[in-house]
Amino acid sequence: MSRPDSGQLLLHAEADVRPSAQGAAARRALLASPVVLLIGIVLASVNMRAALASTSPLVSEIGEAFGLSSTATSLVTSVPVLFLGVGAMVAPWLGRRFGTEVVLLGALLLLGAGIVVRAVPTVTALYGGSLLIGLAIALLNVLMPGLIKRDFPGRAASMTSVYTGAMIAGATVAAAASVPLERAFGGSWEASLAFWSLLAVVAAVAWLPQVLIARGRTGHEVRSGVPTGSDRTRIPAHVRVRSVWRSALAWQVTLFMGLQSLWTYVLIAWLPTIFTDHGMSRSTAGVVFAFNNLIQVAGAFVVPLLAGRMRSQRPLIVLVTTLVAAGYAGLMATPVSGAWLWAAVLGVGQGGAVGLALTLIVLRSGDAVTAARLSGMAQTVGYLLAAVGPPAAGAVYEATGGWTLPIILMLGVCAAALMVGLFAARDRKV
Repeated sequence: MSRPDSGQLLLHAEADVRPSAQGAAARRALLASPVVLLIGIVLASVNMRAALASTSPLVSEIGEAFGLSSTATSLVTSVPVLFLGVGAMVAPWLGRRFGTEVVLLGALLLLGAGIVVRAVPTVTALYGGSLLIGLAIALLNVLMPGLIKRDFPGRAASMTSVYTGAMIAGATVAAAASVPLERAFGGSWEASLAFWSLLAVVAAVAWLPQVLIARGRTGHEVRSGVPTGSDRTRIPAHVRVRSVWRSALAWQVTLFMGLQSLWTYVLIAWLPTIFTDHGMSRSTAGVVFAFNNLIQVAGAFVVPLLAGRMRSQRPLIVLVTTLVAAGYAGLMATPVSGAWLWAAVLGVGQGGAVGLALTLIVLRSGDAVTAARLSGMAQTVGYLLAAVGPPAAGAVYEATGGWTLPIILMLGVCAAALMVGLFAARDRKV
């Protein structure tokens, strides 16, 4: 039996749904306006990190405004990550139940509402809005790759690059603009945070045509995940339901996903603070942080392309973990004088690691059903693990009064990711 093409194994939220004639017609109508669809995808993708990245340069001001400890302040960035994992559990079901376009529109509206709520000057609203933001981004994270795979099956790789680039670009702009916006609004960090709700509203408006064109598909689809009668012939013979939760390889892929997410969200939460604690101005720290986000595009684009051409991805595991470890070590040694260098090294490693983690889900899956299950497992467990990082780093910083020990702990995370990644990168199938 020939090896399935890796593109065929990509997860999408409607993997167990077969469109009827009406649904197929609606989908063709949607694709007849590729510019409108592309604009919707790009604008939705821009929102997938902007709400998180816009917070980091302002996290010190937020903590001071409410008199929060470092640990409590870190929850502003870790609560959304926690609910990325929670949201990943329900996103596929919502996509099948209501249709991908409808859920994506709802996610963008929920994201805009969450950003506004988070800017209300109360602690309850701060954390409650962060919760809504996490749920909304989880829906976007899980459903967007599926929509691209479904509507651009022959160009999934190139379209994935488009949406990934837009996602990182949104984070870059948000990180760079947060402090200038605060100043433009008379020193109001609340207004600076709330500003990004406009981006979500614009994306929702741009997404509305997709919902209107594709509305005929919802309710006209039938399940194909449990075949009956003639539908049985539609299921490839090699597809078998596997319990990924009992697979050591699945856990290795999942843990690599979680560990690389952990080191990334610690940087999202604390990198500007590390710089400012060592004497850098807030505006400069925000620009360096934005540069770190921008440079991630290089790693996120190149590493998955290389991974797809290798039987074993172990050299890439060594590369990305070494880069991230070197960047963290540089932050400990020369955080200000070497800031731009370490931001670049970390950026290439971070982008390469997330791209590699997502690619491993595809490469380690023997069929589409397994890919679906492994992706759900990796995103759910991975984001729940990542949510521990920011508050843990904040607690250690508060207890020790410096960043040395938190960074040493992150170097330990890099070592753990290297070890588990070397197992996950073997040329095997779950």
